[in-house]
Amino acid sequence: MPKTKVQKEVEVNAVIDKIKGAKSIIIANCGGLSVSASQELRRKCRSNQVEFVSAKKTLLALAFEKIGVDKEAIKAMTGSLAVAVSREDEVAPAKILKDFAKTHEQVFFTGGVIDGALVGVDFVKKLSDLPSKLELLAKLVGSLSAPLSGLVNVLQGNLRGLVYALTAIKNNKQ
Repeated sequence: MPKTKVQKEVEVNAVIDKIKGAKSIIIANCGGLSVSASQELRRKCRSNQVEFVSAKKTLLALAFEKIGVDKEAIKAMTGSLAVAVSREDEVAPAKILKDFAKTHEQVFFTGGVIDGALVGVDFVKKLSDLPSKLELLAKLVGSLSAPLSGLVNVLQGNLRGLVYALTAIKNNKQ
Protein backbone atom coordinates (compact mmCIF):
# COMPACT_ATOMS: atom_id res chain seq x y z
CA MET A 1 0.00 0.00 0.00
CA PRO A 2 1.48 3.37 -0.99
CA LYS A 3 2.35 5.93 1.64
CA THR A 4 0.07 8.89 2.17
CA LYS A 5 1.26 12.44 1.73
CA VAL A 6 1.33 12.91 5.53
CA GLN A 7 3.47 9.79 5.98
CA LYS A 8 5.88 11.05 3.32
CA GLU A 9 6.11 14.47 5.00
CA VAL A 10 6.84 12.80 8.33
CA GLU A 11 9.59 10.72 6.72
CA VAL A 12 11.09 13.76 4.95
CA ASN A 13 11.09 15.73 8.23
CA ALA A 14 12.79 12.80 9.99
CA VAL A 15 15.50 12.76 7.32
CA ILE A 16 15.90 16.55 7.56
CA ASP A 17 16.35 16.30 11.34
CA LYS A 18 19.13 13.75 10.87
CA ILE A 19 21.03 15.54 8.10
CA LYS A 20 20.60 19.14 9.27
CA GLY A 21 23.81 20.50 10.78
CA ALA A 22 25.90 17.47 9.81
CA LYS A 23 29.60 17.88 9.11
CA SER A 24 29.52 15.18 6.47
CA ILE A 25 26.83 13.28 4.64
CA ILE A 26 27.95 10.37 2.48
CA ILE A 27 25.49 9.06 -0.07
CA ALA A 28 25.89 5.43 -1.14
CA ASN A 29 24.07 2.96 -3.29
CA CYS A 30 23.05 0.07 -1.02
CA GLY A 31 20.75 -1.79 -3.38
CA GLY A 32 20.74 -5.55 -3.10
CA LEU A 33 21.89 -5.75 0.51
CA SER A 34 20.36 -8.48 2.60
CA VAL A 35 18.52 -7.55 5.79
CA SER A 36 21.29 -9.01 7.96
CA ALA A 37 23.99 -7.08 6.04
CA SER A 38 21.96 -3.89 6.34
CA GLN A 39 21.62 -4.42 10.09
CA GLU A 40 25.36 -5.06 10.37
CA LEU A 41 26.06 -1.77 8.57
CA ARG A 42 23.67 0.09 10.86
CA ARG A 43 25.42 -1.42 13.93
CA LYS A 44 28.83 -0.32 12.64
CA CYS A 45 27.51 3.18 12.02
CA ARG A 46 25.89 3.42 15.46
CA SER A 47 29.08 2.28 17.21
CA ASN A 48 30.96 5.14 15.51
CA GLN A 49 28.34 7.85 16.20
CA VAL A 50 27.23 7.85 12.57
CA GLU A 51 23.55 7.81 11.64
CA PHE A 52 22.46 5.63 8.74
CA VAL A 53 19.31 6.63 6.86
CA SER A 54 17.66 4.69 4.10
CA ALA A 55 14.72 6.24 2.25
CA LYS A 56 13.29 6.57 -1.23
CA LYS A 57 15.32 8.71 -3.58
CA THR A 58 12.51 11.25 -4.10
CA LEU A 59 12.10 11.71 -0.34
CA LEU A 60 15.88 12.10 0.10
CA ALA A 61 15.88 14.65 -2.73
CA LEU A 62 13.13 16.67 -1.01
CA ALA A 63 15.00 16.55 2.31
CA PHE A 64 18.26 17.67 0.69
CA GLU A 65 16.45 20.46 -1.15
CA LYS A 66 15.15 21.81 2.17
CA ILE A 67 18.71 22.03 3.57
CA GLY A 68 19.96 23.80 0.44
CA VAL A 69 21.42 21.00 -1.69
CA ASP A 70 20.51 20.63 -5.37
CA LYS A 71 17.58 18.22 -5.57
CA GLU A 72 18.26 17.31 -9.20
CA ALA A 73 21.77 16.09 -8.37
CA ILE A 74 20.31 13.66 -5.83
CA LYS A 75 17.63 12.48 -8.27
CA ALA A 76 20.32 11.89 -10.92
CA MET A 77 22.13 9.40 -8.67
CA THR A 78 21.42 5.81 -9.61
CA GLY A 79 20.14 2.93 -7.53
CA SER A 80 18.72 2.57 -4.05
CA LEU A 81 20.30 5.34 -1.98
CA ALA A 82 21.24 5.41 1.68
CA VAL A 83 22.87 8.18 3.65
CA ALA A 84 25.53 8.00 6.38
CA VAL A 85 25.58 11.17 8.51
CA SER A 86 28.12 12.41 11.06
CA ARG A 87 27.97 15.49 13.22
CA GLU A 88 31.39 14.81 14.81
CA ASP A 89 33.87 13.53 12.24
CA GLU A 90 33.91 14.36 8.53
CA VAL A 91 35.80 11.19 7.63
CA ALA A 92 33.97 8.54 9.72
CA PRO A 93 30.96 7.86 7.42
CA ALA A 94 33.18 7.48 4.35
CA LYS A 95 35.58 5.15 6.18
CA ILE A 96 32.76 2.97 7.52
CA LEU A 97 31.12 2.62 4.11
CA LYS A 98 34.47 1.94 2.43
CA ASP A 99 35.32 -0.80 4.94
CA PHE A 100 31.85 -2.29 4.61
CA ALA A 101 32.05 -2.21 0.79
CA LYS A 102 35.18 -4.40 0.91
CA THR A 103 33.02 -7.36 1.93
CA HIS A 104 29.77 -6.27 0.24
CA GLU A 105 30.33 -5.22 -3.37
CA GLN A 106 26.70 -4.05 -3.67
CA VAL A 107 27.66 -0.93 -1.67
CA PHE A 108 29.41 1.92 -3.47
CA PHE A 109 29.67 5.70 -3.16
CA THR A 110 27.46 7.95 -5.25
CA GLY A 111 28.39 11.31 -3.73
CA GLY A 112 28.24 13.33 -0.57
CA VAL A 113 27.68 16.66 1.12
CA ILE A 114 30.55 18.15 3.10
CA ASP A 115 29.81 21.33 5.06
CA GLY A 116 26.77 22.04 2.88
CA ALA A 117 28.54 21.57 -0.47
CA LEU A 118 27.72 18.69 -2.81
CA VAL A 119 30.82 16.64 -3.67
CA GLY A 120 31.43 13.88 -6.17
CA VAL A 121 32.43 10.25 -5.86
CA ASP A 122 36.15 10.96 -6.34
CA PHE A 123 36.18 13.41 -3.44
CA VAL A 124 34.38 10.91 -1.20
CA LYS A 125 36.88 8.17 -2.12
CA LYS A 126 39.79 10.48 -1.26
CA LEU A 127 38.04 11.40 1.99
CA SER A 128 37.67 7.73 2.91
CA ASP A 129 41.43 7.26 2.52
CA LEU A 130 42.25 9.97 5.07
CA PRO A 131 43.13 9.01 8.64
CA SER A 132 40.43 9.48 11.25
CA LYS A 133 40.27 12.52 13.51
CA LEU A 134 41.78 10.58 16.44
CA GLU A 135 44.67 9.33 14.28
CA LEU A 136 45.40 12.88 13.12
CA LEU A 137 45.33 14.17 16.70
CA ALA A 138 47.72 11.39 17.77
CA LYS A 139 50.10 12.31 14.96
CA LEU A 140 49.92 15.97 15.99
CA VAL A 141 50.73 15.14 19.61
CA GLY A 142 53.62 12.95 18.46
CA SER A 143 54.95 15.73 16.23
CA LEU A 144 54.72 18.26 19.04
CA SER A 145 56.44 15.99 21.55
CA ALA A 146 59.25 14.86 19.21
CA PRO A 147 61.45 17.99 19.64
CA LEU A 148 61.08 17.78 23.41
CA SER A 149 62.04 14.11 23.40
CA GLY A 150 65.06 14.92 21.24
CA LEU A 151 66.13 17.66 23.64
CA VAL A 152 65.84 15.31 26.61
CA ASN A 153 67.94 12.68 24.80
CA VAL A 154 70.64 15.23 23.94
CA LEU A 155 70.81 16.48 27.51
CA GLN A 156 70.94 12.90 28.84
CA GLY A 157 73.75 12.14 26.39
CA ASN A 158 75.87 14.95 27.82
CA LEU A 159 75.21 13.81 31.38
CA ARG A 160 75.94 10.20 30.45
CA GLY A 161 79.25 11.28 28.88
CA LEU A 162 80.18 13.16 32.06
CA VAL A 163 79.38 10.12 34.20
CA TYR A 164 81.50 7.88 31.92
CA ALA A 165 84.41 10.33 32.11
CA LEU A 166 84.21 10.54 35.92
CA THR A 167 84.03 6.74 36.15
CA ALA A 168 87.09 6.39 33.92
CA ILE A 169 89.05 8.90 36.04
CA LYS A 170 88.02 7.05 39.20
CA ASN A 171 89.15 3.72 37.74
CA ASN A 172 92.51 5.18 36.64
CA LYS A 173 93.22 6.52 40.15
CA GLN A 174 92.60 3.15 41.75
